[in-house]
Amino acid sequence: MEALATIYHALSEVTRLRILKLLEHGELCVCDLVAALDMSQPKISFHVAALKSAGIINDRKQGRWIHYSIVADCDLFRRYLITTTLEKIQSDAAAEDRARLEDFLKKKKAASPAGKKKA
Repeated sequence: MEALATIYHALSEVTRLRILKLLEHGELCVCDLVAALDMSQPKISFHVAALKSAGIINDRKQGRWIHYSIVADCDLFRRYLITTTLEKIQSDAAAEDRARLEDFLKKKKAASPAGKKKA
């Protein structure tokens, strides 16, 4: 019963739903989420930890960065909850977050050595 309460608790907060909606399109690191949600890193990390604890998202370490994504290989109940929750969030409700994320990712790519073109 505790695991069930943890899942519902993780899905009961608006910031966590916004994070899930952003992760619906692929994995992101905390810096991406900070830019998209216009919140502090500790606050985002707190919410990410709650989603991870509930088994809704997982992480993948790459160098010094940790990338988060929605768990794909979870049980049917958890998968159903995630899918139906994401379907209920209107796209326009997450449009500002998505726009900020896309702007940040463009700047991040342009600033990276791989994103700069050689003359």
